[in-house]
Amino acid sequence: MNNSKPINPFSFARVIRHPLILDGAMGSMLQQNGLKSDGPMWMSLANLNFPDIVYSIHKEYIDAGADIITTNTFRTNPVAVKRFGHNLNIKNIVNSAVSLALQAANDLPVFVAGSNAPAEDCYQRERKLSLAKIRYNHSEHIDLLMEAGCSFILNETQSHLEEIKIISQYCSIKSIPFIMSLFIDGNLRLLSGEKLFDVINIIQDYNPLAIGINCIKPETFLKFYKNCKMDFNWGVYLNAGAGSYRNKYISTGISPVEYAKLIKSLIAKNPSFIGGCCGTTPDHIKHIKNLYI
Repeated sequence: MNNSKPINPFSFARVIRHPLILDGAMGSMLQQNGLKSDGPMWMSLANLNFPDIVYSIHKEYIDAGADIITTNTFRTNPVAVKRFGHNLNIKNIVNSAVSLALQAANDLPVFVAGSNAPAEDCYQRERKLSLAKIRYNHSEHIDLLMEAGCSFILNETQSHLEEIKIISQYCSIKSIPFIMSLFIDGNLRLLSGEKLFDVINIIQDYNPLAIGINCIKPETFLKFYKNCKMDFNWGVYLNAGAGSYRNKYISTGISPVEYAKLIKSLIAKNPSFIGGCCGTTPDHIKHIKNLYI
């Protein structure tokens, strides 16, 4: 459901009367198809080298019931591409990724979310780049994603307040619809140290479509869920993986049945969107979809 002007996907959610269902993992699915990590660019070169596999995974998620599919652009940002080297053209990689998602969505009522990762490693406690370089990284990447045809920007696994502010301010000033999805530690704090509850209040000042939590263990999210009213547009897609990103291979660690049971326990507080992160598959999304059939 691409649109040339800013769009609020949650107006659609009100029509279908259940949370929008986000797709699951792309990177670990590509690995399960035999592809290897591209180092600083994670699994994003598959857009150029194995487009048929990327396309088929998007289709599998749509067939499983996803209302939102996410572009395979988690590591196509300028900082990651520069670290990889080889004089790659960022615009070509981003355009390829978005085109594959749009082709998979076709004319179906499916939104295409442009994945925008942290400028540096997601799990890095201290940012080494200057704020000016972080600002350039995100403005460039977000613009490319929107120009290629994304419905909105899904800022994923964001864990540093200053970087979150940069992204939120840019999207707000440019009237770009965005979701801010956060990564937190076991103490419910960003890696930069701020309390999650305080950060949510700060982000709300920039009028995001929703605020999400992703790539954390279920037990960590439940600590937050039990102590928060969730009186804002919120969403979650949890880490169901086994293995390690640092080991460059992630497999499924939580079965689709068990993951759906977990998601079912969260429905009482009316999430705006729900999906899966590392280790999840189209079967996980199908089991979530079945909660609403």
